[in-house]
Amino acid sequence: MKPMVFGGKNGEHLAIELASMKGFDLGSVEVKKFPDGETYIRILDEVQGRDVIYINSLQRDPNEAVVETLYTLDTLRDLGARRVVAVIPYMSYARQDSRFNPGEAVSIQILAKLFKTIKVDQIITVDMHLHRISDPSSLFGANFHNITGVRELGKYLKRNYDLTRSDTVVIGPDEEAEQWARVMAEELGGLEFSFLEKKRLTAEKVVIEAKGVNVEGKNVVIVDDIISTGGTIIEAVKALRSLGARDFYVATVHPLLVGDALARLLRLGLKELVGTNTVLSPISRVSITPAIAEALDRIF
Repeated sequence: MKPMVFGGKNGEHLAIELASMKGFDLGSVEVKKFPDGETYIRILDEVQGRDVIYINSLQRDPNEAVVETLYTLDTLRDLGARRVVAVIPYMSYARQDSRFNPGEAVSIQILAKLFKTIKVDQIITVDMHLHRISDPSSLFGANFHNITGVRELGKYLKRNYDLTRSDTVVIGPDEEAEQWARVMAEELGGLEFSFLEKKRLTAEKVVIEAKGVNVEGKNVVIVDDIISTGGTIIEAVKALRSLGARDFYVATVHPLLVGDALARLLRLGLKELVGTNTVLSPISRVSITPAIAEALDRIF
């Protein structure tokens, strides 16, 4: 029997795409709020003995999305699903992976404990922050697959723009983003890549130091996993423009675009600003579904 795929409030668009692409059965989940604010979940299809896939991003209102996701996954298990695969395209709280100040909650560890209690079989997430997490499978209690959306972004840029090795450089806006710059450079045909050094002054203000990067007269593809307030990208573009960079193509996997981030980025005069649909936004023109389907092929 073919798997059945369900989508949460932040994942139904991906569930519909995946069911169409792979020929899976598309299930339905009723999600509503009681007058007192409590969440109500009801699975509207028979899942006894079936492999089920549940897709939901933990974004926009992450606390509510976490409750919806955990309640749905546990209900699917309780109703007798044979195997439960959780697809979490955007994993919230991943950046709080350490106790940076005394007394802080290590949020991703707590969230992982909740997933571990439910005992899902597989977890697929997309470009999750794993900076200090050495073994996510042990942390989450399931086979853990951290796939990337950068290759899909690279395919989009390659289809729509002529970015050659002689006139284009790929840049990660900070040291951690070097991993995504490398993948993007490979996808675009072996371009030169590097990263910038970032100093964070506050939660919203950063200073970028461009060192050892030759961008004069060249196109620059800036790639990062998340654009939240836009501060990092804005400072990166300013720093690279001061070094003589020509046109800018900005790509992100998770376009959170908090507050006025989109307007601030559009004022930069970028040639392209694009994200995937792990998070729905005005720039979500690249589907992550092919990458999810590939991961599921390996699982099933």
